[in-house]
Amino acid sequence: MTLQAPSAAPRKRRLPALWIQILIGMIIGVAVGLMFPGANSWAAAFKPLGDAFIKAIKMIVIPLVFSAVTLGIYKMSADLKSLGRLGVMAFVWFYLATGISVVLGLVLNAIFHPAAGIALQATGKLPQNLATSIDWVTFFLDIVPDNVVNAMANQKIIPTLFFAICFGIGLGSIGEKGKPVAAILEGVLNAMFKVTQGVIATAPIAVAAIMAWVMATQGGAIVLGLIKMVLVLYVGLIVIMLIFWVIVSLLGENPFALTRKVAEPLLLAFTTASSEVTLPVHMRILESTGIPNKVVSFVIPLGYSFNLDGAALYQSLAVSFLAEAYGLHLDLASILTILLTTLIANKGTANVPSASLVVVAVILSTIGLPVEALAILAGVDRFMDMGRTTVNVFGNTIAAVLLWKFGGKAVMEAETDLIVA
Repeated sequence: MTLQAPSAAPRKRRLPALWIQILIGMIIGVAVGLMFPGANSWAAAFKPLGDAFIKAIKMIVIPLVFSAVTLGIYKMSADLKSLGRLGVMAFVWFYLATGISVVLGLVLNAIFHPAAGIALQATGKLPQNLATSIDWVTFFLDIVPDNVVNAMANQKIIPTLFFAICFGIGLGSIGEKGKPVAAILEGVLNAMFKVTQGVIATAPIAVAAIMAWVMATQGGAIVLGLIKMVLVLYVGLIVIMLIFWVIVSLLGENPFALTRKVAEPLLLAFTTASSEVTLPVHMRILESTGIPNKVVSFVIPLGYSFNLDGAALYQSLAVSFLAEAYGLHLDLASILTILLTTLIANKGTANVPSASLVVVAVILSTIGLPVEALAILAGVDRFMDMGRTTVNVFGNTIAAVLLWKFGGKAVMEAETDLIVA
């Protein structure tokens, strides 16, 4: 009798990384749309699959953004209380750097017009010119909701963000009494993370469906436009790096030497498109340059959540690109809306899965553009994510050096005086 060796358990086949699946979906969608052009072709009939994905994105935006921004403000208020001057300086710099990045994205779109030649058609009715639909009194009054539940139900983002900020500040001001509410919000946020992951997992199918529809009904100009947008983004990221190098030089440091020192986390960020994997090595390298652990351990983890300069550049560029593709003019009020929304949403949703996708959805909803346009960007998002993540990491290097020079030394000296006394 021959004994047979027990058969090995079948290995589970691992699917390719999500970004590869999305890229494959985009290629399939483009091919199908080009092979079967026309608004009535069966390629265009796939659009409802993409519409379902966009509705799911809209579904998660309000609970996700509200819980994330409220918790972010709540934790921020605690950090400001405990770290005083250093905390204030950190948040001033974070918002200043983000603001510069947002403005740069808008300026680059105005200079290069990567969406030139694209004429997207929305499924719903859009205002012909956003400038005529906004007046300043209404703009400022609409920031404050008279009924926050109604604002959330109607997907009004800025009033929801305003209430989240107020609620987060109030929660942080009541000390221990606020912790149970914060714990509930943490649970809501974690649950929304899981829901978001589930929604994003369907992105390859949605991208294939929407790209088939776009190519069948709009033609091939969108592909060239996306390539130009990726190139313009990298031009902007290089400009930000140059600005950072100038700041380092003004601080009396050698920018090239500093860049060499943090080359390892920068390369990790570029290849993995993830800031989280760089955190421990980034902190270790910065401490080795002479910046105290107290400063590094405060600035870097906080900066990874609140100081995302590369992401802010991408978000403003993506929204202005899509506005131009839909033939909509962005006037000063609309630009200020984009700036305000990005400054808030960029901070509050930093740790959310596919955060930039969520932030762009928030901004599109705020200025009245179709959220369905997200799927057009998703196919090339990985190539942009690599660059913007690298700049996010280097931006936090600059934040650590800057805050050590201007705030960290004073904090350490004050602590030394207390110990001596």
